[in-house]
Amino acid sequence: MIPIARPLLDESEAEAARAVVMSGWLTQGAEVAAFERAFASEVAAPFACAVSSCTAALDLALRAAGVGQGDEVVTVSHSFIAAANAVRNRGATPVFVDIESDTFNLDPNRLAAAITPRTRAILCVHQMGMPCDLGRILGIARDHRLPVIEDAACAAGAEIMIDGAWSKIGRPHGDIACFSFHPRKVITTGEGGMLTTANPEWDASFRAWRQHGMDLAADARHGVASVVFEAYRSIGLNYRMTDIQAAIGRRQLDRLAGIVASRRRLADRYGRRLAGTSVAPPAEPAFARSNWQSYSVRLPDGVDQRGFMQALLDRGIATRRGIMCAHREPSYAGLPHPPLPKSEQAQDRCVLLPLFAQMTDAEQDQVAEAVGEACAP
Repeated sequence: MIPIARPLLDESEAEAARAVVMSGWLTQGAEVAAFERAFASEVAAPFACAVSSCTAALDLALRAAGVGQGDEVVTVSHSFIAAANAVRNRGATPVFVDIESDTFNLDPNRLAAAITPRTRAILCVHQMGMPCDLGRILGIARDHRLPVIEDAACAAGAEIMIDGAWSKIGRPHGDIACFSFHPRKVITTGEGGMLTTANPEWDASFRAWRQHGMDLAADARHGVASVVFEAYRSIGLNYRMTDIQAAIGRRQLDRLAGIVASRRRLADRYGRRLAGTSVAPPAEPAFARSNWQSYSVRLPDGVDQRGFMQALLDRGIATRRGIMCAHREPSYAGLPHPPLPKSEQAQDRCVLLPLFAQMTDAEQDQVAEAVGEACAP
């Protein structure tokens, strides 16, 4: 079986985790702090705060931006449901806008019309690791004095051209960027997330809110020479990352450049190998360098999505259907939204093909051959 994804892990990560286990300090501590410093350096962010998941990161980002009961957040439906759920968890309403067909990202041409007096933030998604058009999005946000939160769950290692220079997603270019380290992502800690920001007050808030609002981290209490008592100055939850996860994350971060280079080579090769088939490959804008977290192709008219996926599965190749649309899920029934034809078409007419750093050329050739046969008239 050729899987849809496969994390790149070996004895290096196993030994890092073992060292933490043998140290006796398992929860948030020195390894988490070191991972935060390394990640901030990697993306050139002033501050990075590790949390238990990207969903937790989104919740904290929306809270810092002041999103609350009765507010609206402009975002896309065409994304994993965590983004919309995080908005609703704050008591706010996600206002969905349609995507661009070629990049699968928020269409900046539709953004301004979705902004109302109740809009409190813009939540844009770098879908499947493809940077969205931040230049235009940030311009509109500034005109309306709105914060921009980047859902960068899939985008570790991706780059964008801003103001004439390339920089990593996560710098951040908006106000806060949120990352995921789920095993389907480019680098993984099993579960886990990260927030980056240039705002020191927000960073301090993230660090308190991730540990029930406590004003003193557990590792800090263990390193003092006199007795200290913590205080809980705000309401928070347990959104902590463990030192085991962070130790793995540090090893994964060392691999990031190589992983992205491999994925970019494979994505380029997919484009060449699939050129003779009738599927449409994804597009990479001139301002973007994707990490190719996923590789989504659009099926030609007349080819059934389920039948296509089954044909590949019968040949031992795993696929996934196009990215979901939150507005089509039962939990969002009744939520008003404008027509979202491009989002729905992306879910119904696209298929994600296997792509992972250690994928061999022979495996990719097998996928390309199967795609061609599944689309043959």
